[in-house]
Amino acid sequence: MTSTATKSSVHSLPQHDRILILDFGSQVTQLIARRLRESGVYCEIWPFNQAEEARVKAFNPKGIIFSGSPCSAYSTDAPLPPTYIYDLALPIFGICYGQQVMMHQLGGKVEGGGDREFGRAYIDVTEKSAITEGVWSQGAHEQVWMSHGDRVTKLAPGFKVIAKSEGAPYAIVSNEDRRFWATQFHPEVMHTPHGAQLLKNFTHNICGCKGDWTMAAFREEQIAKIRAQVGKARVICGLSGGVDSSVTAVLLHEAIGDQLTCIYVDTGMMRAGESEQVVKMFRDHYNIPLIHKDSSELFLNALAGVSDPETKRKTIGKLFIDVFDATSKEVGGAEFLAQGTLYPDVIESVSVTGGPSQTIKSHHNVGGLPDYMKLKLVEPMRELFKDEVRALGRELGMPEDFIKRHPFPGPGLAIRIPGEITREKLEILRKADTVYLEEIRNAGLYDAIWQAFAVLLPVKTVGVMGDERTYDHVCAIRAVTSTDGMTADYYPFPHDFLGRVATRIINEVRGINRVVYDITSKPPGTIEWE
Repeated sequence: MTSTATKSSVHSLPQHDRILILDFGSQVTQLIARRLRESGVYCEIWPFNQAEEARVKAFNPKGIIFSGSPCSAYSTDAPLPPTYIYDLALPIFGICYGQQVMMHQLGGKVEGGGDREFGRAYIDVTEKSAITEGVWSQGAHEQVWMSHGDRVTKLAPGFKVIAKSEGAPYAIVSNEDRRFWATQFHPEVMHTPHGAQLLKNFTHNICGCKGDWTMAAFREEQIAKIRAQVGKARVICGLSGGVDSSVTAVLLHEAIGDQLTCIYVDTGMMRAGESEQVVKMFRDHYNIPLIHKDSSELFLNALAGVSDPETKRKTIGKLFIDVFDATSKEVGGAEFLAQGTLYPDVIESVSVTGGPSQTIKSHHNVGGLPDYMKLKLVEPMRELFKDEVRALGRELGMPEDFIKRHPFPGPGLAIRIPGEITREKLEILRKADTVYLEEIRNAGLYDAIWQAFAVLLPVKTVGVMGDERTYDHVCAIRAVTSTDGMTADYYPFPHDFLGRVATRIINEVRGINRVVYDITSKPPGTIEWE
């Protein structure tokens, strides 16, 4: 994806107040946007080096936020915002590195090698400020989340201290005349209990945002936008069985009716009963034209002997596109392809730290379509985060049990079987996964968990079952909690639950004689197994 695709979203919601977030490479930049969206404020994340003056003025933000970064503001190759930003007469809020780069550019001083703060810290609020009004009173002693090695050692002219901590004498600073504020801590993370309220003070009270960006408004605007873009043309949509592509399909069907045809490429890597559920839901419940292409044998043959996880992903991605392209020719005259691209995909594809994404995803490919497909893209959800997609699904009246489904990877069970994929391994894993999820639902825990799944490990162990010695697979089970899908922590199941799951899997799934629970926590990045 090129930066042009990202820039196309600039004019998509002209009637809503907007905040611009400049990204300097923080691993939690997306959380800033999520907090703002939760308060009804539309915002976009742009790489710092794509904030051309004409583009920013066309976006017409009510305020600007600088994200954090792993970089040092004083280094020769530091990512810096363009200096014209400070002369736009717009409120600016700097977070962590965003504070440091603001001080560095405006005449203060930032140094490394001093007190470092990582994790929970406590600040003392020493002055009143518009940023803390109604949240923290003067004299308050409050918990925040710090993550910095460098720190500000001299304020830029016109700034004053609003709060300090033991390791950060300038925990909150402001220049109220110029409407610049900055924090050394991260208000966007959950570990700063009142951080979302600080951000809301900035967006609503300081910038004057009305907070009127809702899913109901988004639905109506996107329906009008789809109709204007597509006209009378035919559209094909690739269904994966996941929430993203399904909500995309239902939204498109509401907008253009029978001009839409869905294609479901069955790779044979789905969970038990999933293909039947997809066909029943879209053909019977929504009456959406659907082509079900069972290509499981084709995919299994292509994966024979393949063990490397990245090779498996690429093999599945390429073959999926080939099958989809061939199947799409059955839909005569289609001019558009609808994809369930989400905003995190857009951000990743122009990341200031990673460059264009090369990840191949089987249900949508944000790296761009092959040239030979000659289809124009319709991506109605490219401005949404995952939780917003679920909210849109509810707005569209989709079944709650479907909307709440745990995320499922595009390559499916192929990346939950490390090593070679075989039909036998797939059947063993499907049965184990079904038992595991059934027990989670029976315990009323499904909605408390972000993602749960079973993994068939590439090892076998000797065991005794009854009077027989067995040599069978080890099954790992995983369950994580997450608010954003970026970080994850294991779910603390009680021992009796784990014992019940292990007993059922070993008794009911032939081919498994041992079950282990993965209690690994994941830093930002994938929460999948491979």
